[in-house]
Amino acid sequence: MHTNKKHYKISVIGKVQGVGYRAFAKNIADKLGVKGFVKNEHDGTVYMEAEAPQVTVEKFLLECHKGPQLSKVDHMDIIQVPVTDFTDFNIQTH
Repeated sequence: MHTNKKHYKISVIGKVQGVGYRAFAKNIADKLGVKGFVKNEHDGTVYMEAEAPQVTVEKFLLECHKGPQLSKVDHMDIIQVPVTDFTDFNIQTH
């Protein structure tokens, strides 16, 4: 049962490729217990899906907006979608 679990689709726009952003996001997700995935997109953005209780997802998004040292997040597009019950958080490669 996932009464308070939320699922978000997140597009991260800015200097987020080639700066360790995916590994950073996975590290934060693993620390917080967020499930989902992160991947680079062909347009230079990073796409993530994150699933966890609302307060946990908010902490995750806050950290991801800061990003790793060499990144610069300009904007995050966030859309809530139905929960799919991910079992872990992984880095997807094309």
